Amino acid sequence: MEPRDAARLRVAKLLDHALLKPTLTEAELWQGCEFARAHEVASVCIVPFAVRRCAELLAGSGVQPSTTVGFPHGAGTWQSKAHEAREGLEHGATELDMVVNINQVLSGNYAAVRQEIEAVLSEVRPANARLKVIFENCYLERQHKLQLSEICSELSVDWVKTSTGFGSGGATLEDALLMRAHTSATVGVKASGGIRTLAQVLAFEALGCSRVGTTATASILNELDQSP
Repeated sequence: MEPRDAARLRVAKLLDHALLKPTLTEAELWQGCEFARAHEVASVCIVPFAVRRCAELLAGSGVQPSTTVGFPHGAGTWQSKAHEAREGLEHGATELDMVVNINQVLSGNYAAVRQEIEAVLSEVRPANARLKVIFENCYLERQHKLQLSEICSELSVDWVKTSTGFGSGGATLEDALLMRAHTSATVGVKASGGIRTLAQVLAFEALGCSRVGTTATASILNELDQSP
């Protein structure tokens, strides 16, 4: 049996602690960063204006400061996404969660989708940072998910991600399994959207997800602490 401390750290290092609700106050954002640091999660994904302070609060902790690009609808131009990425990186982000242009995916314009991912990667790679590409699967058909998985594999992004958590649906085991099966081994899968329990986290981990985005980090870790 895995020792409790090891299990807790393993689960914590799966979690991207999301601080993206528009109603959060500055005090709540900074408290969230301090919580994430204390519990040694994988990263804090925070609203863009707060990245610089987030990076300061997490410095030296091993918890990665991250932020969003094109969030939550993905409808910006590739130039605006590249600018957002550059600014986030300059402010200290080491990971970026980018929403693809959902309109272009549904229109079958995959050349435009590839262009915007390449534009963001051109900012990410020189900064030695990492990129997660959000599909927003609740709006997509299987063919769209497969095509995006292929593009992301060819471009060697760091993770493909199920959802923003702001769409009409969140992560499903079916989608996570599909994405894991159809992306290269070097691309991670991140499940996000509606994940609030330890059982959900462990189920996604079992399917091969290496990151889980959640706002329920505290209750998930508390469940683990209270388990037999």
